[in-house]
Amino acid sequence: MASGKEIRGKIKSVENTKKITKAMEMVAASKMRKAQDRMRAARPYSDKIRNIAANLSQANPEYTHPFLVKSDVSKTVGFIIVTTDKGLCGGMNTNSLRIVTTKLRELEAQGKKVETVAIGNKGLGFLNRIGARVVSHAVQIGDTPHLDKLIGPVKVMLDAYQEGKLDAVYVVYTKFINTMKQEPMMEQLLPLAADKLTADTDSLAWDYIYEPDAQTVIDELLVRYVEALIFQAVAENLASEQSARMVAMKSASDNAGSVIGELKLVYNKTRQAAITKELSEIVAGAAAV
Repeated sequence: MASGKEIRGKIKSVENTKKITKAMEMVAASKMRKAQDRMRAARPYSDKIRNIAANLSQANPEYTHPFLVKSDVSKTVGFIIVTTDKGLCGGMNTNSLRIVTTKLRELEAQGKKVETVAIGNKGLGFLNRIGARVVSHAVQIGDTPHLDKLIGPVKVMLDAYQEGKLDAVYVVYTKFINTMKQEPMMEQLLPLAADKLTADTDSLAWDYIYEPDAQTVIDELLVRYVEALIFQAVAENLASEQSARMVAMKSASDNAGSVIGELKLVYNKTRQAAITKELSEIVAGAAAV
């Protein structure tokens, strides 16, 4: 059995760990509200630009943007993988990367190649470990994502699709459901699915005056729409990260409290045994005298 001094050292160590996890839990709870507000603020913009893009794409049938055309020529698929920069958020990143691994195996079985864009340190490290081809990446996004930092890496993938080098582009992220539940998602980003571009039936008869011309307007709008989808995915992932970290740190604090209780019980038993032994030796010595 360990000595009382060793057990006291273990108790002190676990107490220090508990202080750290408790502090991280409170920090994550504070950041979680801001991340959720940012995520909800981005949703109306995404919905509105989706409606406008749907109306414009249907109002001008003589022009079809490359983002709307399905291709099966290049046999290469692109992935935009959104993960966190830091760990200590439970199994959130693991769940997302498990979906990616399963999809990669399916594509390899079909004889297709894969190109990836990593947003977040964890995803970049994972892709490097499995030997995937990373064409661009964005790390150290911080608590406040900025679109100008995301546009560069994502534009590499969008340009490759427009040039016909990719058959499809998927985005993988963690969707925020509520504080206790976050769901890993894999959505087809390109070609834009018909169910994504849904316009109101009452607005199909709208007529537009394009300036400078229809092709330029639709080209710019659909690019902005795809960028809005990427930003929304990053915002959802950040909100999920803070929620998952808060829950994970709370669980760690509770577990530390349980370990401290068990160690104190062992320490008390050890101390009691030592006291009993000393008393036995004193009584034995007195009886010998």
